[in-house]
Amino acid sequence: MRRLAKRNGEHADVDVTAFINLVVVLVPVLLMGMVLSHITVLDLKLPDIPAASTEQQEPPPAQLELIIRPDYFDINYPAGIRLKRIEKTASGKYDYENLTLYLQEIKRQLGDKGIQKRDIYLLSEKNTDYQTLVTVMDTVRSYRTVVATSVVNAELFPEVSLGDAPPPGEQTQAVSSDQGAQP
Repeated sequence: MRRLAKRNGEHADVDVTAFINLVVVLVPVLLMGMVLSHITVLDLKLPDIPAASTEQQEPPPAQLELIIRPDYFDINYPAGIRLKRIEKTASGKYDYENLTLYLQEIKRQLGDKGIQKRDIYLLSEKNTDYQTLVTVMDTVRSYRTVVATSVVNAELFPEVSLGDAPPPGEQTQAVSSDQGAQP
């Protein structure tokens, strides 16, 4: 009987070191996975389908279009009238810097005329690269500027609509040189 009493009297040691090591490694891995799986959502506005009615409707507002071609960007305002063609750079890449500068100028000129334009139509060809399309969308939505010693994103045209570009042969007319690039 004495032997049984000794066995019952001993305390068993629980080794939780392995479990603690697992938790120490697993928690940061799970937290990093949550950060990396964060998904950004872009709100796209699809063009409205015009309602068929017999009443006189007011004319639709002038549309600002950006046509993405393999070698250049065309900026049209109103739809069908080219304001500016921005060719690719010498290195063969799209010139996003000049695109954002010209869009800032258009936004300023429209604001001077009292037109508050927030939407733009991106018209791309079928074989346009996905990364190009996303970069153009980011470029037309906002631009980086300095305000009171802080770098902020200023709004350009945050309401982006997507569509198919017209065939190059059907390209619209260019603005005559005496009108300049006035929207």
